[in-house]
Amino acid sequence: MVHKITLESGKSVYFGSDSHLGAPTQKESLPREKRLVKWLDEIKKDAQVIFLLGDLFDFWFEYKTVVPKGFVRILGKLAELRDSGIPIYFFVGNHDLWMNGYFEEELDIPVFHKPQVFQINNKLFFIGHGDGLGPGDKGY
Repeated sequence: MVHKITLESGKSVYFGSDSHLGAPTQKESLPREKRLVKWLDEIKKDAQVIFLLGDLFDFWFEYKTVVPKGFVRILGKLAELRDSGIPIYFFVGNHDLWMNGYFEEELDIPVFHKPQVFQINNKLFFIGHGDGLGPGDKGY
């Protein structure tokens, strides 16, 4: 399946990957989380679509009714961007693969566990986290 996106004039596509929020500790990753939120604030003026390509968190594990403590800044910012109509696509990385519906249900962000093909204007893009996809790469 090819997902098609036609960019509007003056709009851009943005990619983010491997923030590893929470590493090495919550306290030490807080400045990185704040920088990521600031970046999302800066791009919201012209973002037509945002791709998050995995390992947003250094460890993410959801139970059916519980999500990990912390990360309120980034989760709130993602909710704000989605509520404003900007599509966000999340690709699971090898550090945040224990997802159980929170992104889809609470943030309205589709989650992909495998790479996908997107056609942006007339160009094809094979988009995914990448861990375990290269020759000899056995994954995490």
